[in-house]
Amino acid sequence: MQKMSSDDGIYHHHHSDKEVLGTDKVPHIGPLSGSLNKRAGRKGSRFNLPGSSSSKGDDYVEITLDVGDDSVAVHSLKATNGDDLQDDHELTLLAKGLEKKSSVGSSMVRNASAKIKQVGQELKRLTSLSKKPSRFDRTKSAVAHALKGLKFISKTDGGHGWIAVEKLFDEISASNNGVLPRSRFGECIGMESKEFAGQLFDALARKRNLQFDSIDKAHLKEFWDQISNQSFDARLQTFFDMVDKDADGRITEEEVKEIISLSATANKLSNIQKQAEEYAALIMEELDPDNLGFIMIHNLEMLLLQGPDQSVRGESRNLSQMLSQKLKPTYDYNLVRRFYRDTVYFLLDNWQRVWVMALWIGAMCGLFSYKYIEYRQREDVFEVMGHCVCFAKGAAETLKLNMALILLPVCRNTITWLRNKTKLGAAVPFDDNLNFHKVIAVGISIGVGIHGISHLACDFPRLLHATPDEYEPIEKYFGEQAKSYWHFVKHIEGVTGIIMVVLMAFAFTLATPMFRRGRMKLPKPLNKLTGFNAFWYSHHLFVIVYTLLIVHGIKLFLTKKWYKKTTWMYLAIPVFLYICERLTRLLRSSIEAVTIQKVAVYPGNVLALHMSRPRGFRYKSGQYIFVNCDVVSPFEWHPFSITSAPGDDYVSVHIRTLGDWTGQLRTVFSKVCKQPTNGKSGLLRADCLQGNNNPEFPRVLIDGPYGAPAQDYKKYEVVLLVGLGIGATPMISIVKDIVHNIRSMAEDEDEELSSALENGVAINYKTSSPSPPNPKTRENFKTKRAYFYWVTREQGSFDWFKGIMNEVAEMDHDHVIELHNYCTSVYEEGDARSALITMLQSLNHAKNGVDVVSGTRVKSHFAKPNWRSVYKHIAVNHNNARVGVFYCGAPALTKVLSQLASDFSHKTSTKFDFHKENF
Repeated sequence: MQKMSSDDGIYHHHHSDKEVLGTDKVPHIGPLSGSLNKRAGRKGSRFNLPGSSSSKGDDYVEITLDVGDDSVAVHSLKATNGDDLQDDHELTLLAKGLEKKSSVGSSMVRNASAKIKQVGQELKRLTSLSKKPSRFDRTKSAVAHALKGLKFISKTDGGHGWIAVEKLFDEISASNNGVLPRSRFGECIGMESKEFAGQLFDALARKRNLQFDSIDKAHLKEFWDQISNQSFDARLQTFFDMVDKDADGRITEEEVKEIISLSATANKLSNIQKQAEEYAALIMEELDPDNLGFIMIHNLEMLLLQGPDQSVRGESRNLSQMLSQKLKPTYDYNLVRRFYRDTVYFLLDNWQRVWVMALWIGAMCGLFSYKYIEYRQREDVFEVMGHCVCFAKGAAETLKLNMALILLPVCRNTITWLRNKTKLGAAVPFDDNLNFHKVIAVGISIGVGIHGISHLACDFPRLLHATPDEYEPIEKYFGEQAKSYWHFVKHIEGVTGIIMVVLMAFAFTLATPMFRRGRMKLPKPLNKLTGFNAFWYSHHLFVIVYTLLIVHGIKLFLTKKWYKKTTWMYLAIPVFLYICERLTRLLRSSIEAVTIQKVAVYPGNVLALHMSRPRGFRYKSGQYIFVNCDVVSPFEWHPFSITSAPGDDYVSVHIRTLGDWTGQLRTVFSKVCKQPTNGKSGLLRADCLQGNNNPEFPRVLIDGPYGAPAQDYKKYEVVLLVGLGIGATPMISIVKDIVHNIRSMAEDEDEELSSALENGVAINYKTSSPSPPNPKTRENFKTKRAYFYWVTREQGSFDWFKGIMNEVAEMDHDHVIELHNYCTSVYEEGDARSALITMLQSLNHAKNGVDVVSGTRVKSHFAKPNWRSVYKHIAVNHNNARVGVFYCGAPALTKVLSQLASDFSHKTSTKFDFHKENF
């Protein structure tokens, strides 16, 4: 509102805080709006001090201007109570600025409307920067939210206090003449981003009129006190000073652009850095609606004091508080009760694994005991060789079992068939097939150790040192008593045993994570022993091992009857099954090579292959296939999750370059790719279009699909999907499949409804569908709600599935899927280095519906998710539900997610079933 009166040429303008600082222009009417073609004179205006609630005259500032034909000068500044304000430093500076801005130079003719607008704008700025700061509604939640957005020192890099900073200063200044150079300011205060720390140093120095590139300890203490100040006003002023490079109290568009580029660099957001000019214009458009060409500190304050939406209702909030109380860690000092509780929890979480392991261990103990007792009762043998032969034969029997069992977990076709066609998955943990494979390998290692040591270190020496009378009963087994140790080693049993041990030790060593993942750094040419290729080829030595094992089991010293030579009996069925498995894979993959439809190379060394779907190729979301490219290697097959959905007419995989084979594959396909055109995604791209000018892609074979834990997501009404980096690949397929299924079910219901109406069938109006519903559809697909969390450390990673994320966001009209993208390279919410990125993200998403970080319609979060809050959110919203948690990514997060699933399952009514992708 405005109230105007005229008294001797003096006009009074009364403004509320909202009007002074709002987005609407405040007009200055009266003599200032009149035509300047009239004779010059002295004009005045009286303005309400911002923040004043009184209507008395002493709450106003009287400004008297000398308006000439070509200039405007400030004649006087007075309060209406008669006090002269000419000595007020701040208002005097602003008045001088007003004269400077209002000067027209040497021109004798000036456009009247331009002068009026200029004077009006300066008067408006003068009122906005008067003696009292502008006051906003600083609610508790709003201030807390704003404080979180302007923290210069975080807990992880610099929150160690002045004592630690002082210690670092002493260390650094010792070699710099007792001062701290600007280049090492960030290191001293614990701020990783050197460029951001440098700009912060400049802002703090500029505030104190310091012209040096180094500071002493006293100045550092002042700097530290300011940046560690917990008040919102102090943080806001520090941030404003960083942006305001020329210290004139205004932020121009160019300064906004610079700070955007700086923030993008600090947060490793290259795409935002490229578009800094565009985003600077967006911020100016939002915060400078009057087109003044600058923004003030109160504009930033308005933006920051917009509190977060409170979407949690009272009932949900109460339930959330109850869950927090239940989930508080409690320590039971009764050891028996605590042990009992932990044991029960363990059995509830792992009963499938427990019974399988118990069965396996029980079988080994039984076989070991059986052989031990058998040879303990053979007096002729036991009298000479003692318990050594009992241990050796007992371990040998467990080896036969384990050498047979170790093949079964890698019979992928068999496991997939059992998972899909039988109900065994309810009791057998097929998801742990590779883990069981590794456990059996450990059992083999222990058995080989006991068997070999018992023979070499005990049996053979006892045979050599036995007296003729002691040796006579066993001469029929070993022949004439040996004179040297070499006699036993050079025998077929000794040679085959030693070769098997060497080959297995070699293969087992190269299968360890240190070698298989290339973490072991060896000099040339030994470096060829690291990486996936070495693991792949060394594992195929098992063909030689199994051949030697059969020979070893036939040429036994102490067993002569064929039916007691049982090694081949153990191995017959597993080896036959494995041979059929390999033949099936060979025939299925070589019948028809797939046609490459599209290739794209994305940031982060990711290669996307879109291939034709072979005839009869059926798969489920979450499954994986093996890929072979004979140009790279005709023998190597590597597993990759399928990223397309079963409803798509193509098969796609996304392959990240992590080793020799994937690196060569990317190089081969990059040669046929070109720079994308027409706004298509990817750094490089090649599409197979209709015509004769298609690129010549290398020949690719696929084998599969094979079962994986994620394929069972449909049996849960609520699912939590978590992907780390390239681990998002199976989850993307599931997300697409959920949308396709929901849309398909909706279309089926519409068709059934239409058909029922046409045929006059009774309708259940409560469900708006014919009665009864389709039981098959409901049985196959139960998912009603999905939460997808994708965590990646590179902004470019979002390009991998940009189209898919937009498609899901557009198709999911019922909001069944809740998408969350997390970029960990961006500093957490509450860090000043990401404050401007957060503001920019909110503005751009509100205006254009596109996230500035991911480039999709899905709004990104910064830093790492709080997984406990994620589980709690789901537990609050899905009380008494069973939630399927599916994770694919680095092993480090497995324990965290698994433990949280266990905690929430035991302490809340929501049950979480955790599954991890293993292949």
